[in-house]
Amino acid sequence: MNRKRSFGFKKKKSCPFLAAGIKHIDYKDTETLEKFITERGKILPRRITGISHHHQQLLKKAIKKARHVALLPFVAEE
Repeated sequence: MNRKRSFGFKKKKSCPFLAAGIKHIDYKDTETLEKFITERGKILPRRITGISHHHQQLLKKAIKKARHVALLPFVAEE
């Protein structure tokens, strides 16, 4: 029995920050930061968002700084 397996190969996601030409992620821009946070308050991983490693690190720092300054919540309210 020689069965063919069909694996779902997906197109690699491109970094939205590279496409827009953004070099610095501002912690005060909460609208942009909320796109990369779940409704529970967790930061979405790179494999889901398609962000490059460099921009993921900048995004992580910006989200944590915005949380510390109380622009974003640490956890979602129930």
